[in-house]
This record gives sequence, C-alpha cells and structure tokens, in this order.
Amino acid sequence: MTDKKQQKKEQIMLASLGLFASKGFYNTTIPDIALSLKMSVGNMYNYFKSKDLLAKEIIKFVSSYFGKKIRAINEENISTKEKTRKIVEIYFQTAIVKPEMLDYFLRIYLSTREVFKDGCEGMICVNDFVTEIMIYFEEGVKCGDLRDQDFFNAFGLFMGYLGGMVFLQGENVLPKKLNEYVDDVSDNIYKALSA
Repeated sequence: MTDKKQQKKEQIMLASLGLFASKGFYNTTIPDIALSLKMSVGNMYNYFKSKDLLAKEIIKFVSSYFGKKIRAINEENISTKEKTRKIVEIYFQTAIVKPEMLDYFLRIYLSTREVFKDGCEGMICVNDFVTEIMIYFEEGVKCGDLRDQDFFNAFGLFMGYLGGMVFLQGENVLPKKLNEYVDDVSDNIYKALSA
C-alpha cells in the first residue's frame, strides 16, 4: 500500500473515531464519515468495503498505537515499577489528549462484540497491545518484581483499573484531573501485582 493511501486510511479512521465517540457506532453511517471528510461515499468504499471492516481496522490501529508506546517503555532499562508508572501515564495521557481512542475501545470494541467476529475474535485485533503488556508481565516476573500468576488475572486487574479510571473521568465524577492520579494508580497496580 502506498504511503498516500495509508495516510488517507488513517485520516478516515481518525475521523471515524471522532464520529463513533460522539454519535455512537450504530448511529454513524459511512455517508456521515464521508461527509465529515468531504469525500464521496463511493471513494470511502475504495478504502473500507463496510463499516464492520472499518471498525476492525480501527481497533487494530488503536492496538498498534498503544503497542508501540508500550514497546518503547518495555525497551527502556528501568524498573518494573517505573514501567508501570509510564504505562499508566501513557494510558491516561491518551485519555486526555485522544479520548476518542479509549472511548472507542471501552464503548465500541467491548460493547459491540457482534461486529468484531470473523477474524477479530478474542484478542486477535488487539494483539499488538496485548503482546506488549504480556512482555511487561513476563519481564517483571523474570526479574522478581511481579508475582507469577495467570496472565488474564493480572491483565484484568491492570486494565480494569485503568479502564475504570478513564470511564470515571469520562463521566466527570473524578474530583481531580485524571493525570493527578498517575502516581496513586500506578502504585496500587504495582502493589497488587508485585511479588
């Protein structure tokens, strides 16, 4: 795929993220997305054959975005505790700067599972992100910082905490700004997972 075509696909995905976040997945149509980009519906179909395929590509895009960020953290020569803090910080910073990305994950991907079948079952479409979290856990266990436990138990604890905080922030019920919780949340997650 040419760079220009890839850039256009990313532009469509980013516009779609915003529309899905504001209007909801089922209330957003391909013509809505095309109109927001000032392109024809026919041209949209040159990039994505259906809204379901677009939805799958978006979750892969979000997973890749987080996967790259966490890979950079995993490659740093820092303690597991520092890695935990940096992962929490990136997640919360994304929730502040690009809320539509996490909104898509929490409100679309997790709640419209019927769309994410046929090649997107389980964690297939979030593989980049999950793999890096798995590496974080494996390296933490190997160096003795984290307790050796079932991956899904540890993953659920980590992501449940982050997702819960982002959800509360989105509902405007947190008394402080989300980024003011980074230290407490990362300390709590680390303590819950540590050896």
